[in-house]
Amino acid sequence: MTPSIRLSGAEVRRGGRTLWSGLDLDVAPGEFVTVLGPNGSGKTTLLMVLLGLLGLSAGTCEVGGRPPRRGSPTVGYVPQQKNLDPLTPLRGRDLVGLGLDGHRFGPAFRHRAERARRVREALLQVDALDWADAPVGALSGGEQQRLRIAQALVGDPGLLLADEPLLSLDLARQRTVVELIERRRREHGTAVVFVTHELNPVLPVTDRVLYLVDGQFRIGTPDEVMTSETLSELYRTDVEVVRVRDRILVVGAEDRLVPTGGHP
Repeated sequence: MTPSIRLSGAEVRRGGRTLWSGLDLDVAPGEFVTVLGPNGSGKTTLLMVLLGLLGLSAGTCEVGGRPPRRGSPTVGYVPQQKNLDPLTPLRGRDLVGLGLDGHRFGPAFRHRAERARRVREALLQVDALDWADAPVGALSGGEQQRLRIAQALVGDPGLLLADEPLLSLDLARQRTVVELIERRRREHGTAVVFVTHELNPVLPVTDRVLYLVDGQFRIGTPDEVMTSETLSELYRTDVEVVRVRDRILVVGAEDRLVPTGGHP
């Protein structure tokens, strides 16, 4: 089976700094990989590589067996959560439809009936059909994020990339977003790469963790990576990992540098 993602000896250098190098990673169809690390460690940069927006400095990258390319219909992308301006002149269905033809020059998606069907199906997948004709700027942050997920799914992607999609959302809305993405992964075999500062909301659905710190990284199951020994090696300082029921708490010498995974 062709991996959804294959990185071999991958390296990215920006501004004279190596963000990460020697990265070997195969992501299987239907696998959920959570990417963790402090700000500036290259988490979003990894997504830019997979989206075909940034080239590697060394090594190779394949998405679905091919080099990544801009606007690929096989890749869905959920950006960081930012509330849209109340005056944004778009309805819910318009925002979702951009996932089909927002990257194209010239005429929009050719077949209007097919476009409408696919947009409606994507809205149904995220339980957002009631907002199809609502002005997106009038919706809450959680409702807008559902529409962004529908936008990412409307092209029926085999790979879903999510960049901090839980930011600024309360716990209930975080749970909803994770459930929507997990449902897609489970029902369609879609591979997921999920960038976040908070592991706990996605811990139950995470197959493997990619933890990036200062040019170094570790890959493995949460139990393999989220240990005091492993994180202390990555941060080059004492880091303590504590499990409290079904949550992981991380405490470091400089807490602001270490993603905590949330609070009990």
